[in-house]
Amino acid sequence: MEFVQNFPFISIVLSLFSGPLCSILSGKKAKWVNIAVITIIGLMSAAVLIFVISTGESYVYTMGHFPAPWGNEIRAGALEGFMAVFFCVVMLLCMIGGEREREIEIEEGKQNLYYVMVNLLLCSLLALIYTNDIFTAYVFVEINTISACGLIMIRQNGRTIEAATRYMIMSLLGSGLLLLGICFLYDITGQLLMSNIKEQVQILHMTKEYHIPLMVSLALMSVGLAIKSALFPFHAWLPDAYGYSTLSSAAILSSLVSKGYIFLLVKIFYRVIGFSTVRDSKVINVLFVFGIIGMIMGSVSAIKENNIRRMIAYSSVAQIGYIYMGFGLGTTAGVIASIYHIVSHTATKSLLFVAASGVTDASGESTNFFDLTGAGYRNKLAGVAFTVGSLSMVGFPMFSGFTSKLLFGQAAVESLHKMLPTLIALAISTILNAVYFMKTVIRIYTPEKKGVTEKKNFRVITMKDQPSKSVALICFIILNVILGMGSKPIVSLFETGLRMFA
Repeated sequence: MEFVQNFPFISIVLSLFSGPLCSILSGKKAKWVNIAVITIIGLMSAAVLIFVISTGESYVYTMGHFPAPWGNEIRAGALEGFMAVFFCVVMLLCMIGGEREREIEIEEGKQNLYYVMVNLLLCSLLALIYTNDIFTAYVFVEINTISACGLIMIRQNGRTIEAATRYMIMSLLGSGLLLLGICFLYDITGQLLMSNIKEQVQILHMTKEYHIPLMVSLALMSVGLAIKSALFPFHAWLPDAYGYSTLSSAAILSSLVSKGYIFLLVKIFYRVIGFSTVRDSKVINVLFVFGIIGMIMGSVSAIKENNIRRMIAYSSVAQIGYIYMGFGLGTTAGVIASIYHIVSHTATKSLLFVAASGVTDASGESTNFFDLTGAGYRNKLAGVAFTVGSLSMVGFPMFSGFTSKLLFGQAAVESLHKMLPTLIALAISTILNAVYFMKTVIRIYTPEKKGVTEKKNFRVITMKDQPSKSVALICFIILNVILGMGSKPIVSLFETGLRMFA
């Protein structure tokens, strides 16, 4: 075995043990440990990705060298390596971009606790990406939930505590359904390793034995993870959680946490059940319907909002709908479009939250829509960044959102029975996206009236005033353009990764 093949396990262990380490350090030292850990893990994940691409096949790492069914396994392929690298890059930029807000909004004695939660969250995301054991995945789903809840309520005001409570209630409901589904699946297959479960499921599918319990298990796991990833109508916790938590928390929650659950669902579809079995089960039809409803209703709710952060939060409901709609098409092209949208939304939503923070900083810390008048002139970089993110969400060429919507359209054409509703939903959702994002862009570039600047405590912010946030914004803009203009090799990588999954 090559040494690089140990990196997924080392990454999980490193992030896991760096959490307790941060608890005994000061806030400043914990911050540097956190940045170092994310950077090191990102580099190790890149090495894994390069190794897998060079060999052309995935590999299994058996922990403790115990064979199934007693042993636990990690499985690394092209898709896992890419997601690990990408998640580390986005998390690092979110932490850099939100540095100023963390120092202001989090009590000094609790800042090290914040980095404990971030490290544990990274650990859980890596485990969800790499694990080949379905019960281990459930354990880290719970670690992910607890860490995310801590990131929401660390700010310690009434709204964040309420938001954390709502998040915990909905997450526990989703976790309970996921656990029930895993228990049913273990009962009928006698296996916990994903690849072993799939072998048994294929036999059961051909013999039609335990067909109903198998379908119930698939439905429970799908609905459980849909609830945890805020698919409409299970999104009631989302606006407050994203809207009132500190900037880094909002950016990480919106871009990474829900995507970890969705990535686990992709693994269940391909590596646990088998996508042909999932397609025959008709469960994807339910996901398709709720995905389309979420695309529309999330955008409608965003249009009604006058708070910029809550508007971006409701936009996430619509974008999650896109992902589930792609799954619901029941084709490989639809799944690839959804995976690409996971990446696109991860990069763009983080960009929007950090940019929105920049324009509100220049507007007397107000998130009210009308107070943002002229903010694009007062904070030029944040204004440009928010415009780039908005154009990406609408689907403007050159940016990542255009590519993902194009992939959805191409996938819809391959699904004859679902082509028309998919294309109509894409058109309506795109128009609604343009309504609330473009009106915000117009607002931040509308010159304010004379005398308002002094009255509202507005101020001009340059890149030198907020260097960390400026670096994060520039990197997010570059990342978005790369995803928009260099999509062909990324899509090819996803196709290779899905073949390795199967």
